[in-house]
Amino acid sequence: MVNIKIMSNTKISIRFFDDREVRAVWDEQNAKWWFSVLDIVALLTDQDDYTKTRNYWKYLKAKIKKETSELVSATTQLKLLASDGKRYLSDMLDYAGIIALGKEFPSKKANRFIEWFTYSDESIDGKSKTKAYAMFESSFINSIEVGTTKGLQQIHAYLFGGLYDFAGQIRQKNISKGGFQFAVSRFLGDTLMQIEAMTETTFDEIVNKYIVMNIAHPFMEGNGRSARIWLDLILKKRLKKCVDWSKISKRDYMNAMMLSPIQSSVLKTLLEKALTTKINDREMFMKGIDYSYYYEEND
Repeated sequence: MVNIKIMSNTKISIRFFDDREVRAVWDEQNAKWWFSVLDIVALLTDQDDYTKTRNYWKYLKAKIKKETSELVSATTQLKLLASDGKRYLSDMLDYAGIIALGKEFPSKKANRFIEWFTYSDESIDGKSKTKAYAMFESSFINSIEVGTTKGLQQIHAYLFGGLYDFAGQIRQKNISKGGFQFAVSRFLGDTLMQIEAMTETTFDEIVNKYIVMNIAHPFMEGNGRSARIWLDLILKKRLKKCVDWSKISKRDYMNAMMLSPIQSSVLKTLLEKALTTKINDREMFMKGIDYSYYYEEND
C-alpha cells in the first residue's frame, strides 16, 4: 500500500546526476528526505519522455511487487511541482529505498549513481550548502548590506564560517582559474572600493557590477556561491526581482560568465530571461542554492 502525505511549508532540494535533476522533499516529522522515483528512473534509463518513464516505473513496480519486495510498500506519495506549474502527487522513496531501487538496475551507471547518492554531505560544500539553506529562515539575511563589499563579506563569512579560516576575509594572494588572472591582490582594496561605488539602479548596471565583482574575485574560494546571493539581494532591493537559477543550465551560465568581461550581453540576456518577482518565495530561494552549488561542481 502506498502512503500519501501532504506536507505544508516543505523544504525542496534538487540534486544533480549527469546533468539530470533528482528532486527531494524534506519530511520534518520524520527528519528525512524523500526522493522522486520518476526522476531516478529517468536518469537510470536515459529517458527524457515523461510518459515512457512513468510506464517503465509502472512495469517495474508490478514486477517488484510480484517478487514480494518491500520496496513498493515503502513508497510514499508527495506533491511535486511539474513543468506546467502545477503540483501533482508523485511516488517518493527515502534514502534506503533509493539504494534498493538503484540495485534493480544492474549496470555501471546504476553503480555510479549509488556511489554518488551515498556520498557524504559532511564535505565543506555539503556543510556550506546547509548553511545557505538556513539563511532563508535566519534574520541574518535582513542585516546584510546590499551591494557593498562588506555585504559580500557577510555572506561569505556566513556560508564558510568554521569551514575556511579565511571566511569573510579579502584575499592577500593572487589567484587564477582556467588561465584567467583575477584582480591583483595588491590593488584589490582599491578595486573593491571602485566596484562598491558603481551605481545599481537599472538591470544593466546591476549585472555590470556583478561582472566586475566576479573579475575581482575577492576570496580565495567560494566567490561564485557568495556573489550569486549578493546579486539576488541587489536585484531584490532595486528591482523587486531575483533570478530563477533553475532556468539557467550550468553550461550556459559558465559560458556566459567566461564571456562576460568582453561580451556582457550574453550574461545579461541569460539572466534577464530568468528574472522572477517571487523574491520572498522559499522554494525559489532553495532551488537557487541548489543550482548555485551545482554550477561549482567539477565535471
